[in-house]
Amino acid sequence: MKKYKNIINFLVKFFVSYFLLVAIYNGYLQKSQQKESFYQTSSITTAVANQTVKVLTAFGYNVRVMQHDKEVSLKLFMEGKYILRIIEGCNSVSLIILFVAFIFSFSGSLSATLLFSIIGSALIYIINILRIVFLILMIHKFPSQIVILHDLVFPAIIYGFIFLLWVLWVNKFSNLKR
Repeated sequence: MKKYKNIINFLVKFFVSYFLLVAIYNGYLQKSQQKESFYQTSSITTAVANQTVKVLTAFGYNVRVMQHDKEVSLKLFMEGKYILRIIEGCNSVSLIILFVAFIFSFSGSLSATLLFSIIGSALIYIINILRIVFLILMIHKFPSQIVILHDLVFPAIIYGFIFLLWVLWVNKFSNLKR
């Protein structure tokens, strides 16, 4: 049993922190999303959509976003044409929860764990917005490639980035490196 102590410790820390963070996030979603009488996305999802619009607008594109009237999502229009919808899963919070749970499970010093979790979460959030911006530009230019772009290329970008952060954490900052 002693030889499995590190594995068991990792699994317990990961699942406890992951489910605690998911429970908190789901509570937030219950309070911030509206599904009855009219639809309203959470403030985080709305912020991601608005920040995406600001980036695209800064590059000279005519972009607008509006609340979908039949579901909890936001419709994004570019150059007057509907491009895609932004849903709760696009806001990167679920990925940040997974990232933080992993960092906590391979924790280092308290200050390093907190600092890396905060900086890593901010970077994931920013990379996610840039990923959405690039996805919109690619869908606008290559609409027939939406499935490959949305389901393969762009998840690889965000998951690849998170994986690199995890590798950096485990090799440079966690207690495992000792």
